[in-house]
Amino acid sequence: MIVDTVIHARWIIPVEPESVTSRIAPDNGSPVRESAPDALYEYHTLVIDDGRIIDLLPTAMARQKYQGTTTENLESHALLPGFINSHTHAAMTLLRGIADDLHLMDWLQNHIWPLEQKWMSEAFVRDGTDLAIAEMILGGTTCFNDMYFFPEVTAQQAMHHGIRASVGLIVIDFPSVWAENSEAYIEKGLALHDQLRHHPLISTPFAPHAPYTVSDEPLSRIRTFADELELPVHMHVHETLHEVEQEQQKTGQRPLRRLHELGLLSPSFMAVHMTQLTDDEIQLVAETGAHIVHCPESNLKLASGFSPIAKCLAGGINVALGTDGAASNNDLDMLGEMRMAALLGKAVANDASAIPAMTALRMATINGAKALGLDHEIGSLSIGKSADVIAIDLDRLETQPLYCPISQIVYAASRQQVTDVWVAGKHLLKQRHLTTIDITDLKRKIGEWRQRLSQ
Repeated sequence: MIVDTVIHARWIIPVEPESVTSRIAPDNGSPVRESAPDALYEYHTLVIDDGRIIDLLPTAMARQKYQGTTTENLESHALLPGFINSHTHAAMTLLRGIADDLHLMDWLQNHIWPLEQKWMSEAFVRDGTDLAIAEMILGGTTCFNDMYFFPEVTAQQAMHHGIRASVGLIVIDFPSVWAENSEAYIEKGLALHDQLRHHPLISTPFAPHAPYTVSDEPLSRIRTFADELELPVHMHVHETLHEVEQEQQKTGQRPLRRLHELGLLSPSFMAVHMTQLTDDEIQLVAETGAHIVHCPESNLKLASGFSPIAKCLAGGINVALGTDGAASNNDLDMLGEMRMAALLGKAVANDASAIPAMTALRMATINGAKALGLDHEIGSLSIGKSADVIAIDLDRLETQPLYCPISQIVYAASRQQVTDVWVAGKHLLKQRHLTTIDITDLKRKIGEWRQRLSQ
């Protein structure tokens, strides 16, 4: 059978607990389909046709059954689903390192917001997003969930470069160069959703910025539209103790309770950061089915606090993983974020077994897909899903000796070991070469922005 792409790999990590595979029946030598609980397959092959995974089977069988228009032999690599960066501000890569080592509100109010007010434009978002997309593809990210101004530009650049994006329809009470008030943000967001709703790689959740920047009336409207259009809602919540205390002084209640009373907490709601959580609030999130997006490196750098991820997972909450923006991280490295999530989670829980390697990998893949409402399409290497796939070379000295590929990926591998990336079957990174981005031209543009922003 002739197909588009056949990838023979040393290991395949499908991520989902039960993956359908094939074996040879001992009685008649015919292939048998069966589900296996193993999280790792050795000497297996992934078969892709028309952008989708159509088979996952032992390599010996695949060589007999399939002929690929393109065939990849990755003899020292692990194949796994592409990483899903569940919280980004992609264009803020242009602000990487410009205001480091400051408290969150000082960082925002005295540095980031003034720079954005001065320089925000379609060109800023276009070039910053291009830089972010290049960095993310090089690090194995195949889908990112964004929150920023000019979302139509972010969507345009994602489509141009072939990466999957969940482009947030940002809402904030304050005027910006993109919209003058919350009503205008919502109207422009709805128009963009209508324009993009059939695109195979782009989804459009609502993205109200935070409880302290969006008032009740627009939040109620967002809830109504999100329910009608079946759209997720993506929002910073309980990022710092200061934010929570301010809300209590202003309204007499904690932000999460206010959002719950407005009807926002649901299986369609993604709460980002969540460093300040009581046991009752963890229970509330679990009962409503809301998701948490954990950004450990950004939380550490801004000293925002420690999200009790082990407690949340134990309570049945789906926890995804995000990098936040490069201005507060300072990278978009999901391998590094996985490692930090696992290590920090252990320390916060005072339990070395709290966040195992496989749990961290799920947070970076299938859990992100669930949070975005895309788990039917991405997040695992399952037959029928989109072929969003990455290959990590484990034959480097840094990942030797190799006893457990999953542990080595989470605790030892670097993003430089990501050699190949496919999104919907399209080869975006081939042996560390970006196929849709001109690096020389991109570096030139970024150099021009550095000169402007440092004036």
